[in-house]
Amino acid sequence: MEENKKRSEFEANDKEIVYSQSVKAGKRIYYLDVKKNRKDEMFLAITESKKIVTGEGDDVQVSFEKHKIFLYKEDFEKFLNGLQQVIDFIEGEQGHPTHSHEKKPAAQADSPAKKEEETPLGGDEIKIDIDF
Repeated sequence: MEENKKRSEFEANDKEIVYSQSVKAGKRIYYLDVKKNRKDEMFLAITESKKIVTGEGDDVQVSFEKHKIFLYKEDFEKFLNGLQQVIDFIEGEQGHPTHSHEKKPAAQADSPAKKEEETPLGGDEIKIDIDF
């Protein structure tokens, strides 16, 4: 019984999302959720959700595989530096990725929220703007 109480408290805390951004990339969706812990401190929860289809015909079953990473404010700079180094290495070895669409010029850009959602991953730099 105590375990169920702890689980439901954790799930209730897990649902408190202060800000959320989703990034659609092929069969995956990345959710960038800003959440608060019990001390009212914000942190970043990154969730990868991948659609899994099994079976054929009438036996098709769809499920989602999810993986989470929790990133805390004191680790942002180190995480971003490491991520940038890895991206630079991959781009140095394999070049920049090609995209099916190019970024729109500023005059044609949609609203800022929509623009952020459609920006392809793997650009020249990574910017995460989180105010606390």
